[in-house]
Amino acid sequence: MISFSNKTFLITGAAGGIARATALLVARHGANVALSDVNPSALETLQSELRAQVPEAQISIHVTDVSDAQACRNVAQQVAARFGGIDHLVHSAGIYPEKLVTDMTADEWHKLMQINLDGTFYICRAVIPFLTEGSSIVTLSSVAAQRGSYAHAHYAASKGAVISFSRSLALELAPKTRVNALSPGIIATPMTRDLLAKNEQALLQNTPLKRLGTAEEVAGGIAFLCSPLAGFITAETLQVNGGLYIN
Repeated sequence: MISFSNKTFLITGAAGGIARATALLVARHGANVALSDVNPSALETLQSELRAQVPEAQISIHVTDVSDAQACRNVAQQVAARFGGIDHLVHSAGIYPEKLVTDMTADEWHKLMQINLDGTFYICRAVIPFLTEGSSIVTLSSVAAQRGSYAHAHYAASKGAVISFSRSLALELAPKTRVNALSPGIIATPMTRDLLAKNEQALLQNTPLKRLGTAEEVAGGIAFLCSPLAGFITAETLQVNGGLYIN
């Protein structure tokens, strides 16, 4: 039901679990995939994996620090030059450090905001000149934006801001481009490993579906938001968290 044939995806934070699953999914559905991450070796590994699983896919890799505005301009220009434009941006780059507010330094607060929030602004702004008609942007928020998160106040604050930014950008870019956020819950990825080691049972108890989500399930939500099936959806936040956000 979904085809991304001849469509180009720019995926940031591509080495992360959700972004990796998204890249594999959209490549299988015909997309050109531009992979962006701050980790060069992880990008090369992912590129090899994609080529092995989807040999026909057109893939490019780009080492990018999204907290650097010029780096974001560079990757947008490179992807557009390679593929002729950008149809879908999936912005997944972010960090998830643990620190109580009482112990948090100003530098730690600012570093997270530079990556999680400033990076969202920089990459979205950078791709705007290259977006095609009927394009879309999906930003990654978090259930923490609705619930808060113990020892992750800076992360939760950044992800709440991502939702507000995405709604505002949806107003600015309509009708040419749709902009939506997606709010994962507790997903079994490397980013949540430490959290799960401490609190997995409590988190499962508070999740109505009583299990962890998978990166592939989040990728399915992202693919839906980018597809024509979501053609009348913009300025929305899709909850992919097993109901955790209401509990």
